[in-house]
Amino acid sequence: MLRQQEPTVSTLHLVANDMTDIMENLDTRELDIGDGEEQFDENRIPFSAVYKTIGFKETGARVFLTALPITAKILEVERFTSAQDRFNITSQRSVSKALPAVFKIEMRHGNFTWLIKRKEKHFMELHRELRTYKTFLRIPLPSRSHAERRHTINRNLERNMPSLPRGGGEELAREEQVSSRKRQLEDYLNKLLKMPMYRNYHATMEFIDVSQLSFIHDLGPKGLEGMVLKRSGGHRIPGLNCCGHSKMCYRWSKRWMVVKDSFLVLMKPDSGAISFVLLVDKVFGIKMETKDTETKHGVRIDCLSRTLVLKFTSYRHARWWGQAVDDFVRKYGSNFLKDHRFGSFANEQKNIPSKWYVNGKQYMEDVANALEEAEEEIFITDWWLSPEIFLKRPVVEGNRWRLDSILKRQAQKGVRIFVMLYKEVELALGINSEYSKRTLLQLHPNIKVMRHPDHVSSSVYLWAHHEKIVVIDQSVAFVGGIDLAYGRWDDVEHRLTDIGSNTSEGSPAMASQSNGPSTVHTNGKSLPVDTVDQPKLKGQGKTKKTRFSIRRHLQKHGLAPADSVSSGESSEETDVIGLMGNTRFWHGKDYCNFVHKDWVQLDKPFDDFIDRHITPRMPWHDIASVVHGKAARDVARHFIQRWNFTKIMKPKYRSLSYPYLLPKSHTTANEIKYQVPGCTQTNVQVLRSASDWSAGIKYHEESIHTAYVNAIENSECYIYIENQFFISCADNKVVHNKIGDAIAKRIIKAYRDGKKYRVYVVTPLLPGFEGNINTGGGSAIQAVMHFNYSRKKFPCDQWMNYISFGGLRTHAELEGKLVTELIYVHSKMLIADDNTVIIGSANINDRSMLGKRDSEVAVIFEDIHTVKSVMDGQEYQAGRFGLSLRLECFRMILGANTDPSIDVTDPISDQFYKEVWMTTAARNATIYQKVFRCLPSSDVRSIFELDGFLSKPGLEKEEPARAQEELKKIRGFLVQFPLQFLSEQNLLPPIGSKESMVPMDVWT
Repeated sequence: MLRQQEPTVSTLHLVANDMTDIMENLDTRELDIGDGEEQFDENRIPFSAVYKTIGFKETGARVFLTALPITAKILEVERFTSAQDRFNITSQRSVSKALPAVFKIEMRHGNFTWLIKRKEKHFMELHRELRTYKTFLRIPLPSRSHAERRHTINRNLERNMPSLPRGGGEELAREEQVSSRKRQLEDYLNKLLKMPMYRNYHATMEFIDVSQLSFIHDLGPKGLEGMVLKRSGGHRIPGLNCCGHSKMCYRWSKRWMVVKDSFLVLMKPDSGAISFVLLVDKVFGIKMETKDTETKHGVRIDCLSRTLVLKFTSYRHARWWGQAVDDFVRKYGSNFLKDHRFGSFANEQKNIPSKWYVNGKQYMEDVANALEEAEEEIFITDWWLSPEIFLKRPVVEGNRWRLDSILKRQAQKGVRIFVMLYKEVELALGINSEYSKRTLLQLHPNIKVMRHPDHVSSSVYLWAHHEKIVVIDQSVAFVGGIDLAYGRWDDVEHRLTDIGSNTSEGSPAMASQSNGPSTVHTNGKSLPVDTVDQPKLKGQGKTKKTRFSIRRHLQKHGLAPADSVSSGESSEETDVIGLMGNTRFWHGKDYCNFVHKDWVQLDKPFDDFIDRHITPRMPWHDIASVVHGKAARDVARHFIQRWNFTKIMKPKYRSLSYPYLLPKSHTTANEIKYQVPGCTQTNVQVLRSASDWSAGIKYHEESIHTAYVNAIENSECYIYIENQFFISCADNKVVHNKIGDAIAKRIIKAYRDGKKYRVYVVTPLLPGFEGNINTGGGSAIQAVMHFNYSRKKFPCDQWMNYISFGGLRTHAELEGKLVTELIYVHSKMLIADDNTVIIGSANINDRSMLGKRDSEVAVIFEDIHTVKSVMDGQEYQAGRFGLSLRLECFRMILGANTDPSIDVTDPISDQFYKEVWMTTAARNATIYQKVFRCLPSSDVRSIFELDGFLSKPGLEKEEPARAQEELKKIRGFLVQFPLQFLSEQNLLPPIGSKESMVPMDVWT
């Protein structure tokens, strides 16, 4: 047989680009894309119905809860002498034939209750239209849909339409006339609503103010609905002042408006598509004066993201709408109207199940499990996302736990997946978000991906979307510093090597040690589990059947989850594991050392770009968290605001294929279907850095910055900070955030009061930019080092008794050679007094903290459950959440996990601070310098001293055996931060370099 010719790379690129265009413009509402079998509950409409809305006049829309009746009760009849009397209601109401009576009707449907106001003429108009509809159904038109409708009506015998008795005109002069007419109209409406043929007709639904969004359980209570005329424009989009978006040039459009507890929705009646979502916020307000609305009978609705103007048919109509919207929102959405603590958009939420994560292993595993439990929606936003990343390791089930496989599997089940990626400046960053977007879009039409910002149209070149969020069904939200990207997965061992094995025998090959037990590395037979292509890993050897159970061996050493293979698999299949090179923890691009070499060719994910046999990887230390319920709703609300803003901002996303997102109501937030195991109850508040360019809001928010300063100022005993940067101590010229100042003031206060107070700061020893530090590091590294190092100075002679700066470093043996590397601290965390914790994506620098620059999300946790602990030798009631997180971090970085003699319980005692923390950091740093002569070092204060320092060989070259003995004295990973490194050198970018052309704000 002739072998089929394989497509060329260029052909594949063309096909990929074509498929991306098709996926971007595909309206999934018009497709049957195999959403799986949806459970039909007659008493509840699922939230997924918001993505399946159809035109108001089309048949088949699910509006009502079919098992429950809908009833009407006329509460009162309003009659006035003049138009103004309608809004100055008194008990004495006189009669006027010129002003017809208005019937105030209470509607009930299940747990939903709402009010409508109708005149006599509205009843007459509805009755006439329903008679016409009934007549129309008798005509045998040659249309399949019409024939089906006639057949259904005939079968159900519902042609007998209730009669509407003639009234005595709209004046209703006497009370008995009013009472009689009230009963007649109430009976008529209730009879009508018992007949599905008429109840489901669009004119009836418009009469009683209902739509496809009215009774969706997760959207909360039902508010006012109806047809309105809305004016175009009013969006707060930076730099946009074109036709349709200014006050001088606009158009009016007919829309169906739905009012919910925390948002308003505009829908297009002809298609049923949602055309705009207005989120209620702290500046929400209603104005009805002509000078405010600039139109007759207008209502103006203000929020942070838009000024929306509506027009109505009469003064009465406009006033009724304005007042009803305002009353409803203030009754049900009052929490969204307040300016919350720290200036946050979100309120403090009580008793929230919460969990922290140290390093990516458990975080990614819990993310994978939560994604599997999604039923309706998945929201993901990252600074960088790698679709091929494995979330559970080592790989024991083929591609089952690869991110793209999980997302594809869930999309095929009908889950809607929305991903927002930072669109980088390609000349400055190599994260290739275009590849990530294209890869995800090709998986399934239910996956939608946006990139933002467009640098030219938005004039945003310097700032980034930096938050890292995963939200499942708006009920579970992961927030922290960990992107779902290469290099982020790590565990407490922080391994430097990951060579794996090319043997085909069943006996395991042992990998090098890295401050812990050896790692098993063996290849196994491929077991394809998923439909996504298996990766082609280099170094693939031959395979043989073996009785040696690798999975059991890995479970024994705690390296594989006990439930990682489904019970349906045979025992013979579980004796081998999925991918070639499977016990490698980091495949292809995931094995990285970005100071040695930045990522390249990300479209070839399983090709190594660093020689594992020569260069150690750079371990990654990070912190993340998960929250549930109302706090998860708040995280989702931030994502929704950003998604909807990007949809408005970028024309390519305005098609129906990219839907507007709706926030679920806080009233249903406690109905949590899935909870991450191992949670602790805490009080939680979601914080963010957001502004006009990032979220389309009028006033910027810097609640993370405010919360950090507040936590420092109010701390009693200590603060512990892990952060990727520490660029603070404001001079109001270059650096503006107040965190360093708050720390300095708190230390000075403790010094003056004669009280113990400790500050621990752990940051990376070098910034995360490519560059050889042996030759000075390059302009980017030096620029960040300039601000990092120069800000770590405090105005207190005895500051060492109060504050300690540290970094993390480890070592291993690679191909028989001793190697060392810094551990890259990417955390963004603060712990205060073992009871207050802030975890998020925000670095301690102006970019993250000021709100107008990078966009960020963080969460502040405050303990509500206490446990007995020790503080300065005294019994202390510590928070369960805060204490457990600090102990985990201290034990790991100080080596207490392997040396039980190290006591980390008391964080401020002299014994711990001086004899454990400071001594360990100094001893480790001294040993590493003696063995490896590694940089950065305080012995090198200028570029000119580099050569002399490096010319003296370390013990690892001169006396390897002695070096091994010295390294046995290392405990944990903590080393002193070399504050004097290059202190006599001007590290600002040299004139003429590309870094010098960038504004100074970029580095701070």
